[in-house]
Amino acid sequence: MTKIATIGCGLIGQGWATVFAKAGFDVAMYDPAPAAAEHALAAMTQRVADLVAFDLIASSDAPAILNRLTVATSLEEALQDVVYVQESGPERVEVKREITERLDTLAAPDVPIGSSTSGISASRYCEDITGRHRCLVVHPINPPHLIPAVEIVPTQWTDPRIVSITTELMRACGRETIVLTKEIDGFVVNRLQGALLEEAFKLVGSGIVSASDLDKAICDGLGLRWSFMGPMQTIHLNAPEGVEQYVERYGAMYRGFGLGPYDDVDWKEIVDSGLKAQLETLIPVADIPTKQAERDRKLMALLRHKAREQTDH
Repeated sequence: MTKIATIGCGLIGQGWATVFAKAGFDVAMYDPAPAAAEHALAAMTQRVADLVAFDLIASSDAPAILNRLTVATSLEEALQDVVYVQESGPERVEVKREITERLDTLAAPDVPIGSSTSGISASRYCEDITGRHRCLVVHPINPPHLIPAVEIVPTQWTDPRIVSITTELMRACGRETIVLTKEIDGFVVNRLQGALLEEAFKLVGSGIVSASDLDKAICDGLGLRWSFMGPMQTIHLNAPEGVEQYVERYGAMYRGFGLGPYDDVDWKEIVDSGLKAQLETLIPVADIPTKQAERDRKLMALLRHKAREQTDH
């Protein structure tokens, strides 16, 4: 069986349908508003054409991808013979609860039910559902068919086998999985984004910097490195002896910024309790010069691409 159901046909649902169809799954798209489902199916033609135009899929593959997409006329039809369900309904706990109860009633036992919620932990809506063991958050970054990162957030009741099945399926679809070991509202991506936005609003709101110049700090500054390595790898490579030395050099400086409750986090303690070992397993200190050179080549390639984009426009 290679069929997946996507429930909800807004932009997120359409993105998911593209991901699954591109990976070779048959996709049944369902929305309680029939017009929304039909509109979504029509929009997929342009979405797939765009992927072809940017060489993200071969033109010869486009017809097969589109042929894998169908609109189900009922939830029962959508869920028949599926191996996975991706729900992308409205971002409200009571709605998530109602939808998930129906999905649990209709889908075959032990079929994972993932939710596209951006910040609602699954335990908030599935605690009293019979099949709560198969419920979890599978949060894409918008647009799902272009950004590969996916957060997988199980509840305390989620069966580890469900987590494994879901993780393997997402990887088979070319997704970069971020698997959380504990539930937390907002998960990882939006909590990181929220922390950055909080400081951004403070800086812009206090008149220290314009919104335009603040955006440059990311797209022409931090974001260049972050586009191919995260903040942890970035600081690990920004000191000759890695993250431990970076924190020794700059930890007090950051603490002196007075950024609020984040000052309560002891960076050195986290380094000593496992972060150093994690990063040095990934990039041994002896390999830092080589990795710095690789980073610089990627930066140069990215800068070349941005320069070409500016010239084209």
